Amino acid sequence: MTDDDAYSGVVGAIPYAFRSTDSRLCRWYIVVGGLVGGLITLVFTLAVLSLVGGTVRTAGGMLTSSRAFYVLVGLCLVGPLLAPMLLVARSHRHGNDDTHYDRALAGTGFLFVCSIYFGLVASMPPTFQLNGETVSRPPAEGLFGPIVEFFYAIPEPAWPVVPATAAAIMIVVHRLYR
Repeated sequence: MTDDDAYSGVVGAIPYAFRSTDSRLCRWYIVVGGLVGGLITLVFTLAVLSLVGGTVRTAGGMLTSSRAFYVLVGLCLVGPLLAPMLLVARSHRHGNDDTHYDRALAGTGFLFVCSIYFGLVASMPPTFQLNGETVSRPPAEGLFGPIVEFFYAIPEPAWPVVPATAAAIMIVVHRLYR
């Protein structure tokens, strides 16, 4: 296989990146990031289908905007998950076999996966309604208690800052190691 036909498109780039990297961390990220990306894609696809199914008889307007917003949020989550895989594949396709670059991008990929979780933690209100009863969020305990408490302190509307910061770090690392 030549460099010109090493892969075609996003789907082919992921196995190519897995085969071409020598970094175990990068290979682990390709597996974990691919699974998390697939799960997020499935969740957002089902959410859009549920929204469309629940609003099929109503007129457009705001509902069309909310459908597009679901897709936008899904893309904003899946894009940075795929970016390290695609950048590693591109780097190896161009003949740059730098294991440090692969490791650095895999590290930022794992950071982004964690930032999605902590962004969800930050978005959780102190109390919420579940099946008609008021429920309080769980207390921040254990080994990661101080970290969870830090993310609880972030105002709920500011939760997108957490994954956006991780994505910005990913861009900086890509620029530094390129």
